[in-house]
Amino acid sequence: MRGRLLVGGLVASFAVVMTLGAISRVHADAGAVDYTKITPVDLVNQTPKGKLSNPYKDTQADIVEQGHKLFLSYGCNGCHGGGGGGGMCPALINDVWVYGGDDDTIFRLVTLGSDQLQAKGYMRKGRENVVGPMPAFGAIIKSSDDLWKIFAFVRSKYDGDPAYKFGDPPPPPEPSN
Repeated sequence: MRGRLLVGGLVASFAVVMTLGAISRVHADAGAVDYTKITPVDLVNQTPKGKLSNPYKDTQADIVEQGHKLFLSYGCNGCHGGGGGGGMCPALINDVWVYGGDDDTIFRLVTLGSDQLQAKGYMRKGRENVVGPMPAFGAIIKSSDDLWKIFAFVRSKYDGDPAYKFGDPPPPPEPSN
């Protein structure tokens, strides 16, 4: 009897562990995240560095239009200009990326602000005429979905070297001898 209880307990424990593992794999799958229900701050805190990627493309006209409206409603235009071309703060549509132009870095920059981003080890890569640090907007922007749509709008306005649209392109391959 005792052996059956032990085996039964082990089987039950194994089932619990397997279920928890399956749940964590689903949660870790970026497709499983509902960006409309998670704040930018929570998404940054729950996602390993380098793993944030915009689910939207800058060719989706409806998303770009929504992003433009959000860009204006959250006041991004006050510092970066109505079309992202710059103002008292950097242009968002050229090929100069102050911290890097990949989705993950940009999401963290807007969410955390430049001071907190630097505190997490990010270094300036480029230079622009900047009046002050980027303030943290992660607690102001309602959802991660809103922020991704803003980025789709900004990317749709990109006017720099196409090779640098998402940050520095990878280095060319080493010549083979």
